[in-house]
Amino acid sequence: MSFEVFEKLEAKVQQAIDTITLLQMEIEELKEQNNTLKHEVHQSAGNSENLVRENQHLREEQHVWQERLRALLGKMEEV
Repeated sequence: MSFEVFEKLEAKVQQAIDTITLLQMEIEELKEQNNTLKHEVHQSAGNSENLVRENQHLREEQHVWQERLRALLGKMEEV
């Protein structure tokens, strides 16, 4: 009888070990996914900063062109 109890206990221990192993593998996969996502977020933030700078530069360039165009239109009106 105690041999049967021992076998049941051994089976439960083995099942627990298998479950722990699977959970550890899942944790490793989730860590890798987390690192990948962190990298993507960092990259996106950098891209966003670049786009903001480029947008600001283009707005300034547009302003310069508008001023030049106004000056030319002003000269044309004088003629």
